[in-house]
Amino acid sequence: MKSSLLLLAAVSMIATTVSAADLPAPPDAEKKPHAVKAPFGAERQDEYYWLRDDKRQNPQMLDYLKAENAYVDQVMAPLKPLQDKLYDEIVARIKQDDSSVPYRERGYWYYSRFETGQDYPIHARRRDAAGATPLSVFAATQQTGKGGEAAESPRKDAGAPAQDSHEEVLLDVNAMAKGKDYFSVGDYEVSQDNKLLAWAEDAVGRRQYTIRFKNLETGETYADEVKGVSPNLVWADDNKTLFYVENDPETLLTVRVKKHVLGTPASQDALVYEEKDDSFYMGISRTRDDQYICISVSSTVSSETRCAPAADPASFTVLAPRERDVEYDAEHLGGRWVIHTNADGAKNFKLVTAPDGSSSRKDWKDWIAHRDDVFIEGFELFDGFTAIAERSDALERIRLIAADGKDTHVAADEPAYSMGLDVNAEHDTPWLRYSYTSMTTPVTTYELNTQTGERRQLKQQPVLGYDPSRYATERLWATARDGTRIPVSLVYRKGFEKNGKAALLQYAYGSYGSSTDPGFSLTTVSLLDRGMVYAIAHIRGGQEMGRKWYDDGKLFKKKNTFTDFIDVTDFLVKEGYAAKDRVAAYGGSAGGLLMGAVANMAPEKYRVILSQVPFVDVVTTMLDPSIPLTTNEYDEWGNPEKQDYYTYMLSYSPYDNLKKQDYPAMFVGTGLWDSQVQYWEPAKYVARLRDLDTGKGPVLFRTNMDAGHGGKSGRFRKYRELSEMYAFLLDQEGLAQSAAP
Repeated sequence: MKSSLLLLAAVSMIATTVSAADLPAPPDAEKKPHAVKAPFGAERQDEYYWLRDDKRQNPQMLDYLKAENAYVDQVMAPLKPLQDKLYDEIVARIKQDDSSVPYRERGYWYYSRFETGQDYPIHARRRDAAGATPLSVFAATQQTGKGGEAAESPRKDAGAPAQDSHEEVLLDVNAMAKGKDYFSVGDYEVSQDNKLLAWAEDAVGRRQYTIRFKNLETGETYADEVKGVSPNLVWADDNKTLFYVENDPETLLTVRVKKHVLGTPASQDALVYEEKDDSFYMGISRTRDDQYICISVSSTVSSETRCAPAADPASFTVLAPRERDVEYDAEHLGGRWVIHTNADGAKNFKLVTAPDGSSSRKDWKDWIAHRDDVFIEGFELFDGFTAIAERSDALERIRLIAADGKDTHVAADEPAYSMGLDVNAEHDTPWLRYSYTSMTTPVTTYELNTQTGERRQLKQQPVLGYDPSRYATERLWATARDGTRIPVSLVYRKGFEKNGKAALLQYAYGSYGSSTDPGFSLTTVSLLDRGMVYAIAHIRGGQEMGRKWYDDGKLFKKKNTFTDFIDVTDFLVKEGYAAKDRVAAYGGSAGGLLMGAVANMAPEKYRVILSQVPFVDVVTTMLDPSIPLTTNEYDEWGNPEKQDYYTYMLSYSPYDNLKKQDYPAMFVGTGLWDSQVQYWEPAKYVARLRDLDTGKGPVLFRTNMDAGHGGKSGRFRKYRELSEMYAFLLDQEGLAQSAAP
């Protein structure tokens, strides 16, 4: 095996990669003088500001994006066979007639399934039957997906068959999406009496959803329609009133909670709550025991929850008034509130309790204490125990607290893995459902009986043709320039030799406290089979190592995120996991900011950079409160209307720090309708980059004209996009001619 991989690498390096010198001239955007001013008087010139068009209608702008797409088509044409091969490989690993593991709620088993050749899911349910178990219902869903023929014989421990309970299709998204370039169902909720369905759909990709309603007994779709909302719906107990969150039409901020009564015009929907502080996000939910409907608002550093009885949600009472630097979220079960909070200096969070009727922090009593070495991410309440999702040493774990106070941890078997709470819709059960995955283990859903210790596997993500024994994963620790130890997770195909010759793709995100956990990727296998190593750098800005890890990667410490990534690269090269001239970097959204920063700071360390929907024009965007999400994020990036923040942000903003130097080859992607990182940020970035880049590698810029932040909709269409980017990557790494051994 070792010799075959080395031979592949040697042969593939002979292949000539596409370079800028071999290509026709790329599109050249016109320069138009424009001054971007800060309130305190600072001024910057932005010659490509004209590319911004909030309505997406400017013919000159659209022509430029189309020209860039045509240029990508031209450059990538010789690599079309490789792109098709990658797509075929990826899709071949997917079990097309797959379904999710059913979960039971209010007498029904709910699940989603795919049919062969279809791009979108079918959301469905079945009535509960005596003796039915998740395994027996799962077996029945597989039979339905195959037109009545079971994919495999039911397991002996599956329980009673669910075939006497016919399937009720809630939403066939394939039919709903027919004829549309983009379509997404963001949320759907069944009323408490199980008779009505409400869902939120988006046919543009801008995350401005429309709510529709359906009678599940008659199949009738009602005329009621509520537009301009977020995908977050909650029914009241009267089974006719739906609470929803309305977006601001320009900024897309979640600003108001309203309630719609079936059969009445949406224009008459009553206002329930309006958030005046535009630095807060908003959401609604029902509590674990279904007794309360809660409205929660949260900023980067503060939160507040107000709840009302679900049976009569006329008046919402604040659980604890908001305070800066105090975050909390709450659940209710067994006549008490359980609250997850960082109050009183609990940086890594703790759990406290409060009685019914509590409306102040003075009622809170510590339950699960704060620890400096363990970060509490979340929890789930059950009648007989509590499950706590924790992080320690950059790994996830689940701690179980029994009614008598004894605690145990759910076991894991690999050095780098991801474990988390799964769907646990019912609280009156001893069974805990959780998910487990690693960079070599597909996502696996387990149920654990907390009373007997019995564990049963409900499902493992089917990956056709994949053999986990052919791959190996490691957890390493790189030392950053300030002495901080940075965790790194990596995976490679066995036979790899740590001799400093391999190509490596290094991924990271590093913002918003969002942790990047080492999970399985069916697409990455195509890279591993061609001899590449894949690494995740768990850099500061996430929360892999606790809350301090996040705090040390934002605001005036944001540059730690970038230098951590570069230092991990140096470590992996030094340790022989990659050749110094064969490292590729990959990030998206805020991870695209990371890509832009490291490209400016250390371009010589990367052969190619992949950047999707990148946040690269930090200062200009954060100076404009009309742009979606800006005001919510002052405590993440800083408010550049203040001179100290302006100066610091300007010192790393990728667009503002482009300079005349050799840049790596780049593939930059965006969506015209992106509501989170507007298309004009990468468009301007690429235009200015082309003016200054003296490197030999090509710079490609692909705009999906019918997509938003998450790319194209549909199960398989996204793999076309990814295959194009992977083909570019492999070509630049000298692996375009390689094939899996």
